Amino acid sequence: MLAAQRKELLLDRLRVDGRLVAKDLASELDTSEDTIRRDLRELADAGLCQRVYGGAIPMPLAAASYARRQEIATTSKHRVALACVGLIEPGSTVILDGGTTALEVARLLPRDVDVTVITHSPTIAVSLVDHPAEVFILGGRLFKHSVVASGAAAAEAAAQVTADLFLMGVTGVRPDTGLTTGDVDEAAMKRALSRRAARTWVMASEEKIGAASPFPVLRLDEVAGIVSDAEPTNAVLAELEGAGVEVLRAR
Repeated sequence: MLAAQRKELLLDRLRVDGRLVAKDLASELDTSEDTIRRDLRELADAGLCQRVYGGAIPMPLAAASYARRQEIATTSKHRVALACVGLIEPGSTVILDGGTTALEVARLLPRDVDVTVITHSPTIAVSLVDHPAEVFILGGRLFKHSVVASGAAAAEAAAQVTADLFLMGVTGVRPDTGLTTGDVDEAAMKRALSRRAARTWVMASEEKIGAASPFPVLRLDEVAGIVSDAEPTNAVLAELEGAGVEVLRAR
């Protein structure tokens, strides 16, 4: 098998299984572990996967710019956002996280639903200017990568609110690492907001399932469930459900 064919196979397996184990692949492909590790190193250098001990996992999108993330998996995010809108009950108070999937939720909010929205994202607040919803924006230091307020001031502001539902975005969802994101302050802010809501549901479009970022947000047993449009055959999603994680399938 040519190197290019082998790498394409590795990427296909990564998309389906959510992880690669170098030893197992070397045995299956009748090649050396060094060859597989070299392939994985080259794929990681190209930004196509993230190397971990013994193999690789999908590359999280945390490093991409906000503008770039708005262009990625738009159909997937729309499906997830539409399912999340179904979780919002009339008369409720909802905390909307920052990020591109949350922005799609704001855009899809029906105008005839009585709802109060709390957000630390100026982008989301502005998107609701012409919506009848009551909107409260939490302030703090602007984390420009995700265009959200963060830091001590934002955490203090979060402590003053209470909500029925928190729709939280992350960049990685895995059974072993839990819910993760790419910035330590952003992770802390997500935890602070989750503590202020009766239920937290995680918005996880397909590319987030199986990915992992450096900073943990919450354990899987600390949220009500995950909203995802990953295929039913996705091995990581199946493992999550097998572990008792509630999954709302977005279609």
